[in-house]
Amino acid sequence: MFTAQERESLQGRLLAAAEADKRITGAAVTGSAAGGIQDEWSDVDLAFGVSADASLDDVLRDWTASMYSDHHALHHVDVLTGAWVYRVFLLASTLQVDLAFAPASDFGARAPTFRLIFGDAVDLPKARPPIGADLLGLGWLYALHARSSIRRGRRWQAEYMIGEVRRHVLKLACLRNGLPTSEGRGLDRLPASEAQPLEEALVSSLDEGTLWRAFGAAMDGLIREARLLDTRLSERIEPSLRDLAEPLPPRARLG
Repeated sequence: MFTAQERESLQGRLLAAAEADKRITGAAVTGSAAGGIQDEWSDVDLAFGVSADASLDDVLRDWTASMYSDHHALHHVDVLTGAWVYRVFLLASTLQVDLAFAPASDFGARAPTFRLIFGDAVDLPKARPPIGADLLGLGWLYALHARSSIRRGRRWQAEYMIGEVRRHVLKLACLRNGLPTSEGRGLDRLPASEAQPLEEALVSSLDEGTLWRAFGAAMDGLIREARLLDTRLSERIEPSLRDLAEPLPPRARLG
């Protein structure tokens, strides 16, 4: 396990290396450190602009080699967003180090958690916030697959789909409360009165009855969010949403 002092020391060394690298046009601290909410479990989040005269691939190669040879990296994975490459490293100490590289022409604040340390940054268009109707649509789409998975006896797939319905209900609640919707960042700040009912949507076992009960709780949440989002839309889709979570097949219900 790493210590906060070790993390801060590594961050300082990486920023010093960036300032010495003539290919780097700017560096910023991002993530929780830039947002003022860093704690003992936080990782290192840095972003770098790369000169138009330099090869981004060469910079990535050289910095990756240094992470392995100098900082005891064990593995890495890339996350691509537009022109940005987020190279995420796992260190032997279990510290996560996120190093983002972007062409200088695209290097700027993608989120409020961006604190320029040196160099230049450009003004980037603000990211489009999630749209409630889109989250609702994804919620009922996963619900369709949750129902079919249960009825087909695909219990692991059903567990996955129910979880996705629940996650989209929680995202809708976060959006409505002005909280972050990505990566669960706003979930623990939701009012207990809104989060606790979704505990019933957690799948505790793969037997069919438990799957239906969890699915029903997730659908109750989705219907509640639909009503709060758009009354006319919810009136139109609610009967079908309720039908989705009915554990008996339609023919049996009529009998």
